[in-house]
Amino acid sequence: MTATALFPDDVFIPAGETQAIPLGDIAPWAVFGMLLAMIFLYFVSTEQGALALFDGMYIHEFVHDGRHLLGFPCH
Repeated sequence: MTATALFPDDVFIPAGETQAIPLGDIAPWAVFGMLLAMIFLYFVSTEQGALALFDGMYIHEFVHDGRHLLGFPCH
């Protein structure tokens, strides 16, 4: 028995035409995402290295395993 025989009263409803999302609606979210990615990359790659914004080793220890996972040397 086929699937069409199980549900003979199902009606196909076409989805219609898809519309593209305007670039103006995507751009702010893309900029926000890139900003978050750059902040993340700074803390994983550079913080507590040659350039440090915060004193102590707290941030370095927090992102230590991620730093090695992404291939950044730290010691």
